[in-house]
Amino acid sequence: MPEKLSIDTDQLQAALNANDTAAISAYISKAETRDLLHAITSLSEEDQSRLLLALSDEAGAKLVDRMHDIQAAQMLERLSTDKAAAIVSGLPSDERADVIGRLSIEDASAILAAMPVAEAQGARRLMSYPPDSAGGLMITEYLAYDQTLTVGDVLDDLRAHAHRYRSFDVQYAYVTGDGGKLVGVLRLRDLLLSAPTELLADVMIGDPLKVRDTAGLDILQRFFERRPLFGVPAVNAEGVLVGVVRSADVEKAAEERSTRSFLKFMGIVGGEELRSMPLSLRSARRLSWLTVNIVLNILAASVIALNQDTLTAVIALAVFLPIISDMSGCSGNQAVAVSLRELTLGIIKPYEVWRVFRKESAIGIINGVVLGILLGLVAWAWKGNATLGGVVAISLAANTLIAVCFGGLIPLALSALGQDPALASGPILTTITDMSGFFIVLKLASIVLPWLTL
Repeated sequence: MPEKLSIDTDQLQAALNANDTAAISAYISKAETRDLLHAITSLSEEDQSRLLLALSDEAGAKLVDRMHDIQAAQMLERLSTDKAAAIVSGLPSDERADVIGRLSIEDASAILAAMPVAEAQGARRLMSYPPDSAGGLMITEYLAYDQTLTVGDVLDDLRAHAHRYRSFDVQYAYVTGDGGKLVGVLRLRDLLLSAPTELLADVMIGDPLKVRDTAGLDILQRFFERRPLFGVPAVNAEGVLVGVVRSADVEKAAEERSTRSFLKFMGIVGGEELRSMPLSLRSARRLSWLTVNIVLNILAASVIALNQDTLTAVIALAVFLPIISDMSGCSGNQAVAVSLRELTLGIIKPYEVWRVFRKESAIGIINGVVLGILLGLVAWAWKGNATLGGVVAISLAANTLIAVCFGGLIPLALSALGQDPALASGPILTTITDMSGFFIVLKLASIVLPWLTL
């Protein structure tokens, strides 16, 4: 295996300036993927295009295959249609569909039109599936033979098309019956050790494991957790073999989904962002979330404005307002995270409001009382005022209960309304916990104000 080296961006730049194709290819082949992507990102857009133009179509496809889909699509859009189509044609079927799906509609249509008809049709078919389904993750580079063929026929085919099959991830060959229906799987070991005249129907393992092409990511994860396989064949509603889902692709998709959910929760609209994206797009996506937060924060702050006389009289409350709000928000976000997870796994449905409320209210009471007592004791010890400690304790306990109940229910409500709960739950919960926390503290303080100002 060749030694992996970090790419020096200056050396890559020098090789590009000299149009030294051999040096460029050597750098790419020796680089770790992370170092390579960093080096490419450091280049100007013009030099990124020059990089792909300096490589053969096959080498360009290998480079694009190592890149993030968004970054690859951005580079391909700057190339001529013919060059981009040639590179895309060299990608594995699943990656080909993913990259085309990231292109603008105009560029995608142009590239598909310039690709070989069979490859373009295959890409369109894969793009018709949801990205996180078996159909959206499967590859169509696999070996499949009719059950009426002999072992000798298969060996002859492997020898005749060795160059084409060399790029396949071959672990098994699949056996099909009438209409391409999956009927068996053929281990290469059995193929090599069987007589050339034996029929595949007699050598294959019948009734193989398989998944539907519409199976979701969670189903696929559970499948591979129970069975440590390289891949599993995917079939359509008629049982026809349509592709192979690899365990590595399922694991990668699960990681990407988690990343998207985290970014959405942090307010990145669309679930992903790279700094190589256009500045206007990045700014618009962030502002669309931040401007809504301004309005929500003004609503929360209005509660303080309406009770500023109480806050002025007992300035110590100003110290505990953000603590109560933040602690309640943290408790609520824990409930949000659990609801998002259970919605994703299908463990709960959006209409199961009472079930979620019961579960969260129970933990909200326990955690609220514990946290309230702890913070109340701190307030009492600090100012020597038991009433202040009581106001702080009751406020945090009550607001924690409110936070976890709403935190558990908001994702259900948003999901029922067809909205993205990962993106909107956080700001809504923060506004609720701030408003309720400020209101409870200041109203309680106003009721016992004479004892607070002693």
